[in-house]
Amino acid sequence: MTGEEKYRQNAYLLKRAAEGDTEAEAELLELNMGLVRSIALRFRGRGIETEDLIQIGTIGLIKAVRSFDESRGCVFSTYAVPMVMGEIRRTLRDDGLIKVSRTQKRLGAELLGARTRIMNEEGRDPGITELAAVCGVSVEEAAMALDATSPVSSLSETVGEGEGMTLESRLPDPDNEIERVRDRVALSQAIAKLPEMWQKILLMRYFRNMTQQQTANELGLSQVKVSREEKKIVEFLRAELV
Repeated sequence: MTGEEKYRQNAYLLKRAAEGDTEAEAELLELNMGLVRSIALRFRGRGIETEDLIQIGTIGLIKAVRSFDESRGCVFSTYAVPMVMGEIRRTLRDDGLIKVSRTQKRLGAELLGARTRIMNEEGRDPGITELAAVCGVSVEEAAMALDATSPVSSLSETVGEGEGMTLESRLPDPDNEIERVRDRVALSQAIAKLPEMWQKILLMRYFRNMTQQQTANELGLSQVKVSREEKKIVEFLRAELV
């Protein structure tokens, strides 16, 4: 396809997408994925897999499609480039999808070291309760450190025994999944901005399903304090995600 043909096709699909045609939007994304890939390649070697950079860049492309205004007299690709680059740069600036404190990194390394030592010496895989006891921390602290320091899997990573089976190929309803990926990235970036205490409360209340009283006991706070802080957390995240 020549540059002129692509320009006309973009213009046609953009008009249909603006009218709510989801198939046109999907076709438009596919037509411009080469642009996203070329931009993603500029950011290789910065701690995020190329395929993940492409996924993040696609979020920027989606934003460009949905906010493009032809009355500005700008070619779509010219408009999309800074949107795609901005999305990738934002993720890199925020140190990946989730920031991990030095304390959590250090504890995570200690827990993994203890696990390796027990496996080598006793030939068994210890549970998280045992690892927490060995390292002198609570089960919740151990879980948080291990979750925070576990590697993020690339969507192009091969899984299972079947040849060519990737994580991406096992995702259901890919059109809707793009929306979910965008929401998850935005939420992860918002959570990364929370103070450490707020992150602990969020983990215990919504990921460990602990009650406010249980959370208060673990953190040495009152139930009322946890309740108040939880409301502040919700308000903060709501403001970040608007």
